[in-house]
Amino acid sequence: MLKPIALCGIITVAFLTSAATRAQDVHVRVLPQVVPSRDAFPTIQMALDHADQPGPAGRLYLHIAPGIYRERVIVTQNRPRTTMIGEGTTPEAVVITASQNAKSAGGTFLSSTVEINGDGFEADNLTFENAAGNTGQAVAISVRSDRSIFKHCRFLGDQDTLFADFGRQYYVNSYIEGGVDFIFGNAAAVFDDSEIHIIRPGYITAQSRTSLDQATGYVFLRARIRAEPMDGKSFYLGRPWRRFSRVVFLSSEMPDSLSPQGWSPWVKGGSIEDTFYGERGSTGPGARISSRLEGSHQLSAEEAAQFAPLVFLAGSDNWNPLEESAKLP
Repeated sequence: MLKPIALCGIITVAFLTSAATRAQDVHVRVLPQVVPSRDAFPTIQMALDHADQPGPAGRLYLHIAPGIYRERVIVTQNRPRTTMIGEGTTPEAVVITASQNAKSAGGTFLSSTVEINGDGFEADNLTFENAAGNTGQAVAISVRSDRSIFKHCRFLGDQDTLFADFGRQYYVNSYIEGGVDFIFGNAAAVFDDSEIHIIRPGYITAQSRTSLDQATGYVFLRARIRAEPMDGKSFYLGRPWRRFSRVVFLSSEMPDSLSPQGWSPWVKGGSIEDTFYGERGSTGPGARISSRLEGSHQLSAEEAAQFAPLVFLAGSDNWNPLEESAKLP
């Protein structure tokens, strides 16, 4: 008689575990003017502050209605596994915007419109904007989230648009705009099949790896680099914010206004000897590889393979960002 009872108990526990797993996720709506309730909030920050906490294996999903959200948003460390989904037909339909710059905010790193600190963050079909314009450092989004994914997103700013600074980050089918050092920091980040739009003579990247043993750097895979007219002036793929800066462009389109050197030292007359700046398969009128700055690299197929997303972002847990991003709408 004991065995059937034990089996019944196992079945009951299995059923309850399955039900609990389905109940792990929390879904809330964000839409302007709504009366706050348990599952609907008028601002993104209010939703983050007051939504129920998911279970240990669950996610918090914010379904954000079309509109312009003029607010500063912080996803704290105690909000891991947060997903923001824009409910519009395009990323332009949901815009999170503010206009602080380093001077008005009291420092570059206080100027962010959006700050992401919780691990496992995801965003799809959204625009992140700092509207301060050409007024110095003004960050649209700071990302310090390991295993973070941005899909079909837009990042708008001028100087220091995207602070990709910590952990492993994957950006796919996205658009990033700026003028000076507009993708900067020390994350291990891959920008896959995305448009990089530079709006004035400056530098796309200012990656800040500080030692050779750090597994960080920026990888641009199938990037489409577009540039505003520059009246005969040039821009650069990057310059080293820190000594061991690492940036690679693979199979990417380069416009004519890219400097033939491709890369720049941090200051005029400086060196890039300790950096790792590489290309393979560059195309377009800016792909003048024979004129690249001394110390940069043209990669072999074997060297380029180590920068594939599933290799470069794998880590000790074998994270698969392609598989995870495919789950987003």
